[in-house]
Amino acid sequence: MQEAHLKNQMRRETLVSGRIFSVERRWYPRNGGGTLMREIVVHPGAVTVLPMLADGSVVMIHNFRHAVEQELLELPAGTLEPGEAPAACAARELEEETGYSAARIEPLCEFFTTPGITNERMLVFVATELTKTRQNLQGDEQIRVEVMHPARLQEMLVGGRIRDGKTIAVLSTFFLRNRA
Repeated sequence: MQEAHLKNQMRRETLVSGRIFSVERRWYPRNGGGTLMREIVVHPGAVTVLPMLADGSVVMIHNFRHAVEQELLELPAGTLEPGEAPAACAARELEEETGYSAARIEPLCEFFTTPGITNERMLVFVATELTKTRQNLQGDEQIRVEVMHPARLQEMLVGGRIRDGKTIAVLSTFFLRNRA
């Protein structure tokens, strides 16, 4: 209820409008009077996929990220297209980035990526019953696929060798939920 009330009273100004996201300056009413200004990255939402092979191994990707100028070990992920169902986006990104398709895609969790600066909501799916197809990378993607054993991934998590936030969140959630 509070969220709807704030939305109705909020003033917005678009500062930047890009291909994937925009940046808005927003003014919110303060509880004690006056207004509070924030600059927000407005994002359509995204998905992350945890692709699991029949033996329990995980299909990971090495993805070059221009923003940090390095290759990161990640789970496949992508931005929702307008009107696209999240599970369909997960299936599309899985095949594009890894060259696998899934007979089953089930929700695992969801989270806000960086709620201090963006409204981006990440929906997470577990993909199983995988079939090898072929990668279909977009022109600017530099992605290598690596199948990894869960014990190795857990060691890498604990050792701080996985540095991508969404991958840390998803693997940690999955491993904690599936402890013996």
